[in-house]
Amino acid sequence: MAKIVWTEQSVFDLKDIFDYISKDSKCYAENKVRRIKEKTFILKTLPKSGRTVPELGINQIRELIEGNYRIVYRLVNNEYIEILTVHHSARDFESREIDKLK
Repeated sequence: MAKIVWTEQSVFDLKDIFDYISKDSKCYAENKVRRIKEKTFILKTLPKSGRTVPELGINQIRELIEGNYRIVYRLVNNEYIEILTVHHSARDFESREIDKLK
């Protein structure tokens, strides 16, 4: 079973998502963050279940989709996965410097 590690950037992203949504509804913000975290549980047993990030084309950098959010992760090996960032799909992904998040 793979270990999932959230990088500093991804933890910041979750906090940012929570803060933004909680302006309208703290309950919805909590639910959204919980669903994002739960989505990553599949990686423990199926680390390659996400697709390769199309903009990058690097097999080890993959993503899961949860609603409007892209959960970008790096497959270090079958036992270790790093969640690099959680990115809202309406924002410009190519302006993110994913390679610096590794």
